[in-house]
Amino acid sequence: MSVAIREHVNSLSDDELHEMLRRDYLRRLIRYKTTDELMRKKYGMTYEEFNSRKVVAERNYSWEVESDSQDWEMAIDGIRTMERKLKEINGYPHPY
Repeated sequence: MSVAIREHVNSLSDDELHEMLRRDYLRRLIRYKTTDELMRKKYGMTYEEFNSRKVVAERNYSWEVESDSQDWEMAIDGIRTMERKLKEINGYPHPY
């Protein structure tokens, strides 16, 4: 991290840092949820169904389906992680 960036981050208040984190988590959550929704529509099922039905094997391990599976798995994990992180920072003490 450059000195200028470090100085800028150090100059931010706790509330400003909290808001930056909250916005970043929300942005990521929206991206992950969008991926989940697109895959649900594409395959007509949830990720859990997709995984338990072994769709990747069913479709002969095609590059597209394997790639979708990895992206979808990352999105599901990302949703859980971002929701957890948002809950953690919601407990942040606000001075007002």
